[in-house]
Amino acid sequence: MKLASAIGGGFAGALTLTLLHETIRRFNANAPRMDRLGMEAIGKSLEAVDVPVLEEDNLFKITMAGDIFSNSLYYSAASIGDEKKVILRGTLLGLAAGFGAVYLPKPLGLSEAPSNRTSETKLMTVGLYLVGGLVASFASKLIESIDKK
Repeated sequence: MKLASAIGGGFAGALTLTLLHETIRRFNANAPRMDRLGMEAIGKSLEAVDVPVLEEDNLFKITMAGDIFSNSLYYSAASIGDEKKVILRGTLLGLAAGFGAVYLPKPLGLSEAPSNRTSETKLMTVGLYLVGGLVASFASKLIESIDKK
């Protein structure tokens, strides 16, 4: 697939993940709080290099921008390789990101609660990242098909 298809698909997946997460967390008390996890990671990183931690509002904005950027690049990987396996790769990338978000915070020295509070939280975390991977895959295929016309 072309680079534009991969990047466009990755961006679509990342944006979908972020918008769904930000919407669900406002209506469901058990929703994952990946925003909190990201803010904690950035805050600890800044502290480690003796940079003052930002105010919460600015930290949130930087976290959202970083999430969309990094998830866009990550989900773009679904479009690398055999075009017939884009959906499979998007599915696997989404599941890997979801399970990583559930099981990696503790070994990384971060709070487990944002993605691991309840069984419902864990399931939603994996599901949100899976949706992001699927959207990235289908969007990249759509962009590629439009580009071929």
